[in-house]
Amino acid sequence: MAKIKKKGQSGNAKNYITRTQAVKKLQLSLPDFRKLCIWKGIYPREPRNKKKVSKSATASTTFYYTKDIQYLLHEPLLQKFRDQKVLEKKISRALGRGDVSDAARFERNAARPEKTGKPRYTLNHIIRERYPTFIDALRDLDDCLSMLFLFANLPSTSAVPAKMIARCERLCLEFQHYLIISHSLRKSFLSIKGIYYQANIQREDILWLVPYKFNQRIVGDVDFRIMGTFVEFYMTLLGFVNYRLYTSVGLKYPPKFDQLKDEQGAELGAFSLEGVNIATDGEAPKAITNGEVEHGPDPKVQAEVNKLVKQLKQGESNGDKESEAAPAADEEEATDAIDKFEPVAPGGDVLPQPTQSSTDPSQLFANFTFYLSRETPRQPLEFILRAFGCKRIGWDSVLGEGSFTTDESNPSITHHIVDRPVVQAAMNEEGDGEDNQTSQKLAPNQRYPGRIYVQPQWVWDSVNDEELKSPELYAPGAALPPHLSPFVKTSSGQYDPTLPLEAQETEAEALDAELEDAGEDGADGSDEDVENDMDVDEDEDEEDEEEVGSFGGFSGGEEEDEEEEEDATLQRQRELEAELSGKKVRSKPVDAKTKGKLEARKALEKKARDEAEDLERAKGMLSKKKRKLFEQMQYTNNKKSAEDQKLRSKRRRLEKEKAKANGKA
Repeated sequence: MAKIKKKGQSGNAKNYITRTQAVKKLQLSLPDFRKLCIWKGIYPREPRNKKKVSKSATASTTFYYTKDIQYLLHEPLLQKFRDQKVLEKKISRALGRGDVSDAARFERNAARPEKTGKPRYTLNHIIRERYPTFIDALRDLDDCLSMLFLFANLPSTSAVPAKMIARCERLCLEFQHYLIISHSLRKSFLSIKGIYYQANIQREDILWLVPYKFNQRIVGDVDFRIMGTFVEFYMTLLGFVNYRLYTSVGLKYPPKFDQLKDEQGAELGAFSLEGVNIATDGEAPKAITNGEVEHGPDPKVQAEVNKLVKQLKQGESNGDKESEAAPAADEEEATDAIDKFEPVAPGGDVLPQPTQSSTDPSQLFANFTFYLSRETPRQPLEFILRAFGCKRIGWDSVLGEGSFTTDESNPSITHHIVDRPVVQAAMNEEGDGEDNQTSQKLAPNQRYPGRIYVQPQWVWDSVNDEELKSPELYAPGAALPPHLSPFVKTSSGQYDPTLPLEAQETEAEALDAELEDAGEDGADGSDEDVENDMDVDEDEDEEDEEEVGSFGGFSGGEEEDEEEEEDATLQRQRELEAELSGKKVRSKPVDAKTKGKLEARKALEKKARDEAEDLERAKGMLSKKKRKLFEQMQYTNNKKSAEDQKLRSKRRRLEKEKAKANGKA
């Protein structure tokens, strides 16, 4: 006789476990269970049938895989959580007995971070488990950087301690220093949410979001305990990643940190990078500093080490020369020179000669000296300029320490970045002008000669296009070109703001726009002839009534051609509008050019109707499944084309308004 199966012993009921059962099995509190699941990467699962999985009468909402919970039983952090729970019970019992000395002794012996600075537990082993290779950690770095940059800009509260904010800010600045040294930054985009950055590290694209430097307001509907758990994990992850990145380029980690400079707002300038004590022939990477002396190894010791390494290399090269045979005379020497294509016969085709590219995007701003006005965002501008080769950046003293110069009149400055409207201040009798935060005195005699004045968007557009944009388009007070996202690639048929409108609009849209322009011109000419008063003679009213009574445009059955019916309908609409406004209906003369455009539009409409009919007949030959799929594709394409048409019409209207404004001016 077969063994009778009991409910909940096999199948889905055995594969899933509820959250309450998991907490009881692990002997943890619910907050500790949440922490452990977040750190280990274990998330709730949704079974197909909750009734079969649930072992109780009440419907459970949260389920986990039983194997995942079984895996958590061997986690070393469980013992740490239990020790902490035991310690809290001992302290509470001592306080309940009134034995304050025992409670104080328990607290002194406990390794509390706010007392001794030592963590109660570490997440190093979890990082090694979840990311076996360094590439795995880089692929999961997007959310890590976005979260840490967000917490670095938050104010300190009871839910977000100041130590966590300082740790996040320091890790983020260390990561930015690596991007500056390695020139790994590729693109950046200014959006409503914040500033997007994209870097390429070991052929992996990393995209993260940095909020603007505004005063953040802490709201109560956000659970910062859950976010703090993620931040604790991400801080450990970024520490591992920074260590690996720094050692890969020959730098010591962590870099030296000057607390005094950081308190004065230096940020990137508060760090000084050092190279490891390894003798190399190449130049070791150095941090970009504004003329400050960098700390390094002892020069005497380094000179002796370099001398010894040089002697060893010379001995090895001499031994290799004696052992190797002389190379053949007919072998070509390997050179880095570019091949030159010459015609074989006189008068032959001359091929274009290859040339080496002299423009390196990573050194885009290497030859310039920038000065940032006090209204510009200093932190993102400094980071981007340094990441693309700039070594000399000055700014106003109110923006913090670490600048190349705080003197605006420094003659070495080549580019001045301003973000204020060009409004000349009124001059007083003494000759002094009133200046405020919304205006800037940029009169021609007050500008420094030989200096280029641009707006901050010039930096972002130059970086994204990998070339220096024309400064005239970004001059102070000029209408800036559209700032487009470099992460979106435009497809064929999609609206592209960089192309002219005539190159991407359809034939029907072009005809409608031309007819609309012609109608506006005709309306402007007719308004001059029509009287504005509303007093109409009785004879004119009688004539209008006779015209209305004699009009037979509504008898569609009597008309044989659809085009004539449409013309009659339009004529009737014009008569009704004239009757309401108390004006005469005047027949507008249509020139031959407009008439040709009307006929072309009618031909396009007829062609579109014919194509729609053919398409409907073709859809009838498809199966039901394929027809539904085809209709979904049609719906998506029509929706995209409608959005593109809306953008083109908006741009056409703005261009007309701009042309009218220029004509009036």
